[in-house]
Amino acid sequence: MKKIPLILLADDNLDDQSFIRDAFNYVSANVIFKILNDGKELLEHLQLIDEEDMPSLIVLDYNMPKLNGAEVLKILLREKRWSTIPKIMLSTSFYKEHIQECIKMGADGYLIKPDNLFAWKNIALNMLSYIKEPVLTSSI
Repeated sequence: MKKIPLILLADDNLDDQSFIRDAFNYVSANVIFKILNDGKELLEHLQLIDEEDMPSLIVLDYNMPKLNGAEVLKILLREKRWSTIPKIMLSTSFYKEHIQECIKMGADGYLIKPDNLFAWKNIALNMLSYIKEPVLTSSI
């Protein structure tokens, strides 16, 4: 039996959490989606899970309390255990410096949070493209 891909999202904005969840439901992606409220919570969660339960994708908001997305990314990239998991930033920050910082550090991608449902659907599809194992979606 094939494993259903797990996406871990660290984002403190409840509206954005809802938009992302709705977008994945809209594209009918066969994924498990776990939302954590900040970077510290994401790191604590990763410490507790077994190798076979590792996520297929980690999505980080740039602007979060406790640890921002760039700080979390730096920690994730230092740990061999998490090195093969694709990591992307999803943020309202469109500052060139933030984008370049994250890509230079090793983020696999940097996506800007959109302002409409259609664009959120495209973000969901874009996120799916980072997952290494096949993901089933319905036709759109």
